[in-house]
This record gives sequence, structure tokens and C-alpha cells, in this order.
Amino acid sequence: MLLPLYDSNPRNRIPFQYVTVGIIAVCTIVFLWQASLDPQRAQEAVFALGTIPAVVFGERQLPPELVWVPAEATLLTSMFMHGGPMHLIGNMLYLWILGDNVEDAMGHVKFLIFYLLCGLAAVMAHMLIDTSSTVPLVGASGAISGVIGAYLLLHPKAYINVLIWIFIFVKIVPIPAWIALAFWIGLQVVNGAMDPGTGGGVAFWAHVGGAVAGMVLVPFFKHKDVPLFNGVGGRGKGAPRRPRPAHARQPGGRPAAPWGRKDDDDTNGADGDPSDTGRAPKIRLRRPGRGGVKRPWH
Repeated sequence: MLLPLYDSNPRNRIPFQYVTVGIIAVCTIVFLWQASLDPQRAQEAVFALGTIPAVVFGERQLPPELVWVPAEATLLTSMFMHGGPMHLIGNMLYLWILGDNVEDAMGHVKFLIFYLLCGLAAVMAHMLIDTSSTVPLVGASGAISGVIGAYLLLHPKAYINVLIWIFIFVKIVPIPAWIALAFWIGLQVVNGAMDPGTGGGVAFWAHVGGAVAGMVLVPFFKHKDVPLFNGVGGRGKGAPRRPRPAHARQPGGRPAAPWGRKDDDDTNGADGDPSDTGRAPKIRLRRPGRGGVKRPWH
């Protein structure tokens, strides 16, 4: 098992990642609301607020009692729904680790718009793979994949501390972001190509669509003086260190902070496939297909 735990890439422009924490709070509150419902009502909520491609494209219709919002609005509401606690935790872990630096590079308002656009791109990519799918799509990881794509271009040489757990071998290893994140994106492409459908309950093409959107949009959303492919990114504990040049030191001998978070002398900040699987609800649409309906989480 490979589980990212934290990076050590300091912020520089914003004192606090308000939007990142706000998104985490909203997703958590929505999940607690889902968990408070009885099982049948919780299943109905997934169908009512999740994105169902066949419904959005007009090929199917939900029963009237499940039409809580217009079909087009589910492209947004589905981003804040989750299918289980591990689904939520996995997604929020990635967002917590990477979101603050991307928010730092863009500013609060631009980052929120960027996040939502990446989420919409992810949902559209998933729907275009199978426009007749009757499986509800829920989860924030399409939008978070956009954050991953942006971080990859902004801080490829920052280090992400990853927990490696293989049987009795457990170790935290600092890995350059370009290796860890490029590997994750590549894995989504391979898995999506092997199973162009829902990937056994995981919407891989939503991940790919979100990541591509993030990489395409980041040059337009970042501040003009923020470089891409920043080579000074923070280093994880145990990562190789290079001596800083004399001109990179502030008066008094204290090293100047690299672009990113405010320098705390290696203060470490606080993402497992951000997905989950499970049994799907058995609510049927007006023209149900054969067999049970499964829910892709992404």
C-alpha cells in the first residue's frame, strides 16, 4: 500500500488555505447528512444528487420523487457527495496535502473557480465515455484530480512523504511530486483503458479528465509571477538537501523562504486512490437496464 501523508512545501502568499479547508468542511457536512439518513433515503439521495449520464442526456428519466434538482445541476452537487467514509477520507487527504499550495499559487477566489471547473470537466469526461450509463456518479476526486494536475506543474520537485506498507515492511519515504503524482495519473489512464466503463465502481476517466483540466487551466489561473515547474519546492523529511547559495539568505543568516508556504524551517504540512467501491443501490429508472445498478465513486 502506498499512502501519501504530507508534503513540506511552504506557502508564501496566503496565511491560511480558507477555500481548501472550506471544501473539506462542506464535503464532511454533506457526508454526515448522508449518514444521518435511513438506508433507503440515503440511496435516494445518491440517485437524486449524483450525476447519471443517461438522465443528463435525456435518455432516461428519474421517478418524480427523485427529482430534487435539475439534471444539469447534479454535475455540481455530485462533487460534494461521497459513497462511504473511506471514499471521503481518501479524497480529503489528497486535497489537504496538495490544495493549500495550489490555492497559494492562485488566490482564494481563483482557486475555488478552478476547483469547480476541474470537477465539471471530470464529470463531462466520465459522461462522454458512456452517455447511456444509468449509474450515479458521486465524489470529489474529479475536482481533486485537477488539483493534482496543477500541483504537478507547479511543484514537480517538491517532496511528498508517502507511507509504504508491504506486509511487515512499513516506512515513510519522501518521493518527488513528479514521480508520485505522474505515477498516479498514469495509473488512472491505464485502468481506464483496461475498463472503459466504470472500472469496477471507480470512475477512472473522471480522474483523467480532471487531471488534464487542471494541467491545462493552471497557467491561466496562477498569479503571473508564480513559475511553473518550480525547482525550489520543499523537501520531505529525509530527502536529499542541497546547500543554498549565499544570495538566498536573509539578513542574519536565515535561509530565504522558497516560493510556496511561509518558511518555517522545514515545517511539514499535513492522498491511496481517492475512490471507494461498494454495493450499489437498487433504485430503478423509468427504463431500467438489465441487472442491478452500481454506483461509480471517483
